[in-house]
Amino acid sequence: MTLPILGRRLTAGVSCGADVLDGAEIMRRAQGAAGELAGVDRVAVDDPDPLHRLCWLLGADLAGAATLIVDPDWPRPQDVLDEAKPGRVVRGLPIPGEPPETPRGDELTWFYLPTTSGSSGTPKVLARSRKSWLRSFTALDAPLRDDDSVLIPGPLSSSLYLFGTLHALHQDRDVRLLRRWSARTAAQECLHATVVHVVPAMLAELLSVWERHPELRASCALRLIVCGGADLAPELETRLHALLPGCELLEYYGSAETSLIALRRGEHRLRPVVDVEILDAQGNPASEGELRVRSELAFDGYLRQGVLEAPESDRISVGDRAVRHDDGGLSVLGRCSATISTGGTLVAAEEVESALRGRGVREVLVAGTPHPRLGALVTAVVEVDPAAPATREELRARVRELEPVKRPRRWLTVPELPRTGSGKPARGVLDEWLRNGAPQAEVLRPSTPSQERP
Repeated sequence: MTLPILGRRLTAGVSCGADVLDGAEIMRRAQGAAGELAGVDRVAVDDPDPLHRLCWLLGADLAGAATLIVDPDWPRPQDVLDEAKPGRVVRGLPIPGEPPETPRGDELTWFYLPTTSGSSGTPKVLARSRKSWLRSFTALDAPLRDDDSVLIPGPLSSSLYLFGTLHALHQDRDVRLLRRWSARTAAQECLHATVVHVVPAMLAELLSVWERHPELRASCALRLIVCGGADLAPELETRLHALLPGCELLEYYGSAETSLIALRRGEHRLRPVVDVEILDAQGNPASEGELRVRSELAFDGYLRQGVLEAPESDRISVGDRAVRHDDGGLSVLGRCSATISTGGTLVAAEEVESALRGRGVREVLVAGTPHPRLGALVTAVVEVDPAAPATREELRARVRELEPVKRPRRWLTVPELPRTGSGKPARGVLDEWLRNGAPQAEVLRPSTPSQERP
């Protein structure tokens, strides 16, 4: 019997620390889960163990049910459950069972209820079909080798990491999961893993570990890094190629709603893999503006109190701003909601963040703080690398090529930025911090008094 979303029987194994399930055991556990979920169309998995989550999801897919994976970091998990309206909430490792007579459903059957990252607020619940993900595997265009082992260092409650896991299992390759993110543990796993899926913040931490521990870098087995979730700073890519010159980088851009939109492999810019258009504020085609996508990889809609709310148009927007270049390449400027109005000019926070990321910075968020004359001050909140922290002077040098209005006028530092379960910075939490006076932050001061002016 094949597992529907994988389109095959599974022989590859999945490990999480010392716990290992081979393909045959995963199949038996999935079959047991399918038996328990007979007649259920939606299930929520409320269990932090990655192996448990995976077995329930594969079993639910066999039973024709869609799975919501509960994230313990959701601020109000019951609100998310109320939107999804699952028929069952499960936990623990499924008991092995016999295969059902035949898998339920077809390619249009919902198999997964992902959520938006929640970086700007309460996560939304989406409905995704088998077809949308199976075709996304092909669109990623990342065939795995027979001897590949894939590291997934983030939680399966994030669609980014679940996608990486299922992409590997779809090709019947071994998967290594982490119970919680640790850059040092991930670097140790990379002594054996040949492929890893990360977000830029994770890659920055991994690079710092390899710089501090050359023995881990020298024995690193990675041949491919798949990076998504946010814009990748050029400085990070430069450091990566200096440390691991034989390792390929595949960067992609997408969203929970649209799946893959654009890829970059050895090129200067992202290249769309689906039909995209850019509209100005009046809704006219433009080279810069709001990005809209028409794609067979997209979701079926949002769930509101258990009822599907389909998109109003086949052109889907999640509020991202982008530039379409003359050569066909795409530059993503970030969400419209992350735009700062300062002195009558709109500044894309993510463009400034991309310029600031690099050596000495674990992560950075840029936001607006109130100003009586300008409306808002462009404010950088930086989580520096404690092993080799970037100075304010170094950070100011990184934004010199930006237009003056885009350069931060206020500099703050925090021991750790708030993050979503996927490892992405939680912009909504930061905005709340700043509204409350940023009690967790300190002013990032110049190294010398002569540099005191912004």
